[in-house]
Amino acid sequence: MGIIERMRLDGKKIFVTGGARGIGKSVATAFAEAGADLAIVDLDIEEAEKTAAELEKAHKIKAIAIKADVTNPGDVDSMIHKILEVFGRLDVAFCNAGICLNVPAEEMTYEQWKKVIDINLTGVFLTAQAAGKVMLKQGGGSIINTASMSGHIVNVPQPQVSYNASKAGVIQLTKSLAVEWATRNVRVNSISPGYIGTELTLNSPSLQPLIQQWNEMAPLKRMGRPEELQSICVYLAGDTSSFTTGADFVIDGAFTCI
Repeated sequence: MGIIERMRLDGKKIFVTGGARGIGKSVATAFAEAGADLAIVDLDIEEAEKTAAELEKAHKIKAIAIKADVTNPGDVDSMIHKILEVFGRLDVAFCNAGICLNVPAEEMTYEQWKKVIDINLTGVFLTAQAAGKVMLKQGGGSIINTASMSGHIVNVPQPQVSYNASKAGVIQLTKSLAVEWATRNVRVNSISPGYIGTELTLNSPSLQPLIQQWNEMAPLKRMGRPEELQSICVYLAGDTSSFTTGADFVIDGAFTCI
């Protein structure tokens, strides 16, 4: 069997948080194209249902939609219960849900700080922990966390102290879990995208001046595309990455090199 065949995900069961749109939907599409069955997890259940139905029809796989708040342990437990009820197992978790607030540090309220940390860091921990418990019992699995190049650098000109701190936390969380679970065949890695031109980002009038500045600074002079994150996630989800754990993959068009 060649490398292309070995990179397929036929029969694997995967959940994607924040899967209804943007990066989550793009990566979920790649998982579906590779043959995996999917749980699309999002607070926007209507959009999640649309995405699940679209992927199921297009790729002849099983896809379900689940409404869950990743900051709520009860919701996360219910999510896992539903996945196991439908699929019987869990092979891959893409812990991707996240938000960003651009607020100067001296003006940021506790509530704003807590919201970002809760979703971006605690939410990743809760979903990765829940997935890990299942995978440890099964004898293996792969967890992929969405961090950011913002966990490596301080973005400018926008003030996003809570986002940067949360994503740096995701990178270290990933490494810590990888080491704890290494001998039990549960791999944990993260991706750190640079500026990605999702539909929401590109259609936001308030972001247009920032996008122009980011592109001027970027070595490639452009933002990334969601589909440019697909192949690394398919690799990490599959068996060909069996020696890859505790790694953070920076996909930023060399932005952090400058």
